[in-house]
Amino acid sequence: MSSTDKVFAGSIPKLYDEYLVPMIFSVYAEDLARRIAARSPSVLLEIAAGTGAVTRAVAAALPRGVRYVATDLNEPMLAVAAQRQADDDRITWRQADGMALPFGAAEFDVVCCQFGAMFFPDRVKAYGEMKRVLKPDGTFVFNVWDRIEDNEVTAEATAALGRMFPDDPPRFMIRTPHGYHDKAVIRSDLERAGFRDISIETRTEISRAPSAEYVAIALCQGTPLRSEIEARDASRLQAATDIVAEAIRTRHGSGPVEGKIQAIVIEARR
Repeated sequence: MSSTDKVFAGSIPKLYDEYLVPMIFSVYAEDLARRIAARSPSVLLEIAAGTGAVTRAVAAALPRGVRYVATDLNEPMLAVAAQRQADDDRITWRQADGMALPFGAAEFDVVCCQFGAMFFPDRVKAYGEMKRVLKPDGTFVFNVWDRIEDNEVTAEATAALGRMFPDDPPRFMIRTPHGYHDKAVIRSDLERAGFRDISIETRTEISRAPSAEYVAIALCQGTPLRSEIEARDASRLQAATDIVAEAIRTRHGSGPVEGKIQAIVIEARR
């Protein structure tokens, strides 16, 4: 993993929330919210909350009286999340590293994490932390992206940037967001951390965006892919965005864009 892969700062958090959340994250946030609500937790911890897509969905699905702690490694992301969330005294926002959670043992009924596990340098260690803070019979609910080939517009954008930078293609999307999809590996990591009753399923959805330009801004400027582009040539960020937009437009037309997205959803008991 590159040192920039986990950095969501500068203008990235706002663009991430404005573009990426409705395009690819909201539909999976609703899925996680349904799974969490079905377990009727009284105390819930969210890891890698980002700009709050899951937080908003879960908060809408849970009753009063729930205690909800939402954390992220990147404070700029949490700042956007807190700003977007209506006043809700059930929710506490806290900067935290999933590898070293600042909570006591057996505090939470459910721990959830949307598209964050791919960023943990040591997943077994991180899963061990989540197991530690769960109550007996507590549940860890999370998702990760499937391979990039099953996520249409992201694969097309990555290919277009590869043509733009043939000697050093940006590989953030392949390396990190879509780099942890082997179900056998995921199961093994969870078992090594001590989890049991592990359920793993594939969930296919459709991403939707109003235009090819919207997709290009989302991916090139609203993720750490931006840092990779700028590291190659800081003056070419807009050119890279335009090239991706043209590739998406060539494939999907000049109107709204729809494309297959695919994730893996996991539930594991302590």
